[in-house]
Amino acid sequence: MNLNDTICAISTSLSSSAINIIRISGNNAIEIASKIVSGVNLSQVPSNSISHAYVENERGEKIDEILISLFRAPKSYTKEDVIEINTHGGSYVTTKVLELLLRNGCRLAEAGEFTKRAFLNGRIDLTEAESVMDMINAKTQASLSLANKGLSGDVKRLIDELRKSIEDLLLHITVNIDYPEYTDEVQISNKICVDTTTSLIDRINLIIEKAETMRIYKEGIKTVILGKPNVGKSSLLNAMLNENKAIVTSYGGTTRDTVEGDLNIGGIILHLIDTAGIRNTKNPIEKIGIEKSIEKLNEAELVLLVLDRTDFNETDKKLLDLTKDKNRIIILNKADLPQKIALDVPYLDVSALKKEGIKPLEDKIKEMFIKEELSSSDEGVISSSRHIALLKKSLESLNSALEGAKSGVFLDMIEIDLKDAYNTLGEITGEVAPDELINELFMNFCLGK
Repeated sequence: MNLNDTICAISTSLSSSAINIIRISGNNAIEIASKIVSGVNLSQVPSNSISHAYVENERGEKIDEILISLFRAPKSYTKEDVIEINTHGGSYVTTKVLELLLRNGCRLAEAGEFTKRAFLNGRIDLTEAESVMDMINAKTQASLSLANKGLSGDVKRLIDELRKSIEDLLLHITVNIDYPEYTDEVQISNKICVDTTTSLIDRINLIIEKAETMRIYKEGIKTVILGKPNVGKSSLLNAMLNENKAIVTSYGGTTRDTVEGDLNIGGIILHLIDTAGIRNTKNPIEKIGIEKSIEKLNEAELVLLVLDRTDFNETDKKLLDLTKDKNRIIILNKADLPQKIALDVPYLDVSALKKEGIKPLEDKIKEMFIKEELSSSDEGVISSSRHIALLKKSLESLNSALEGAKSGVFLDMIEIDLKDAYNTLGEITGEVAPDELINELFMNFCLGK
């Protein structure tokens, strides 16, 4: 990727619609756009304005009547000259305009390159860049609210405060190590290191505790519906989604592959996966389905283990044992039939066929995963799995520094752990993020963003 290139891309979904938008960014954006636009002198147009114009090809033939927006550097999304061409929404005409721009000097933007330029040019930090994609992918009011907090810089401010505390401690340590003759400088002792690192550890622990709940609001819960054949797994999926997503028959082994669907319960997205029934089978296709069921179980954050209240066998016992260390809810299905089994573990009565007991099941899921409601007054809310992992990594370094301070090791050894914590937190905002990480993050963006 060459930042000196002027890039362009279609920023809207390429389909028949009222309008499509083509975005251009770079030092030559105005010059290149001027080559294909008539009816307005872009070099004379003020910044942050919209003009009526036409797009013409090399032969002077009108391609489209457009509105063209101009944002002069540095007051633009990328801090470069940015132009947005609003075409009529046909995919053919939009593609023709894009082809003209490419022939006249633009390069097709890479995935996420506009936002990447905004980051590299210092307009936003990495947490704000990630929040752009979070906003695009938001499926609930809660996830949208979290994305807005990230875009507002709440996460950056929180991380900057933590890094500033470590930076102040490192500064005092450096002065004491390098300039012992400055007797009027605060003399760093192990006690001060212990007090400061303990305070930081306590604060980060609270942030992580809250972040786990916020992550669920943002990313949802990977939920696997598990059970032997013909216990009502597919019926439960259909009942929870309130649609006929999975095929339901009275024959065991109907579900040969995973069937998936998303469910919004009180602002939380449940990523539901109906799996093939677990049993011993010689059918090679069914065996593959069962293997995928076990694979999905290992990835699951929640297991809905479905048992048949009229029939309990060795397979059920194995499934109870297999899921004992997972977050699980045991569902005794077919509540409309007489119960013929006894369980010594908590369970919920459900009739998937009659859609009875679904609300208590949803309430139980919320009770298990939501420890704290999202408040509009929350500041600096962490909700990204990447951010949580880096916070935990920085916590390890701070705990190491604390142990060293308590045992009286040399300050320069404590300094190493503190610098590790400081740099790890910097990876969250992108201040010390490696190029590989940055490239990987922006590859997940859509082409015109």
